[in-house]
Amino acid sequence: MSKRVLIVDDSVFMRNMIRDVFNGTDFEVAGEAANGVEAIERFRQLSPDLVTMDIVMPHKNGIEATREICTLKPGAVVVMCSAMGQESLVMEAINAGAKDFITKPFRSDEVLKIVRALFP
Repeated sequence: MSKRVLIVDDSVFMRNMIRDVFNGTDFEVAGEAANGVEAIERFRQLSPDLVTMDIVMPHKNGIEATREICTLKPGAVVVMCSAMGQESLVMEAINAGAKDFITKPFRSDEVLKIVRALFP
């Protein structure tokens, strides 16, 4: 059975890149969100198995959204997507409940290796 993914990024280009990573795999993209506020709404609506979360976004950043999602569903699987140089934010995101992180730019095989390890 495929795992359902919510892709959260304020860049349409990045959302499309992440969507392409999951195309043809055992992951199904259930929805997308462009900011942290939308991420929480979509999480409530879709109950995805996995959330890929950008850190820097308008309205509510990825760390705040992750914290709220993990409050809604303890144990939620959130993987942060961060640009190089955001290491301190990544640690804050892990403390907020994120399970792992992906550094942009990324390779598809690296992303799949990380997310598959979260669903043994």
